[in-house]
This record gives sequence, structure tokens and C-alpha cells, in this order.
Amino acid sequence: MELPIKISYRGLEKSDQIDNLVLGYAARLEKFCDHINRCDVAIEQTNHTHQKGNPYRCRIDVTVARGHELVADEKQINNGSHQPLNKVIHDAFKTMERELRRVVDKQRRNVKTHANTRSPK
Repeated sequence: MELPIKISYRGLEKSDQIDNLVLGYAARLEKFCDHINRCDVAIEQTNHTHQKGNPYRCRIDVTVARGHELVADEKQINNGSHQPLNKVIHDAFKTMERELRRVVDKQRRNVKTHANTRSPK
């Protein structure tokens, strides 16, 4: 199944290199969950503070069958990275992978539940 991906840019120019990076990461999401209905990726460069440059932000909205909507939102932390945009995108997709794993485990009922430990009175 081909994952429907919508990539939007705010505050920076559209780039084929970034598109290919996002598509590569999004293809990995299908390994964790095969019933993704929608994947929206918003990449923006905020320009609120010019003290530390214009930090990047990546937000991923994924809708999974059975009514689950997952959001991963990562912002650039000034860590001296040579390619801060790539790092923000990578971190956002890693967060989304964790969220997808959590939802899939819950749907498959692989999540351990603790028995009621209270003693009856």
C-alpha cells in the first residue's frame, strides 16, 4: 500500500532533497504500522527570534485506522549540528515511530496490564 503523504513548507523554500528525505523516513513508518490512512508533514522555519537564528520545526500528523490520530512535533535545539533541518526531521520521525509502536502494541493487546492488586474487603 502506498502511504499518502502531504508535505507542506512554511517560511522556507520547497526542496527536492528535503522531500526525498521525508519520503524515505515515511516509508519506514509502514514497517511499524500497515494501516496508516494519512501522513501530513509540516516543515517550517520560525522567525520569531533572530538572536539564535531561525530555528526549524517539523510536525507530523498521522491518522491510523480505528480512529487514532498521532502527532510528533520537534523543534530545533541549538546543538551545533551542521544540518539542523535534517536532525529535526529525523527526530520527529523517530518520535512518530515510537508512537506508532505504542498504538500497534495496544491494538494487538501486547501491552501488559497489571491485575487489580487490591485485596477485597
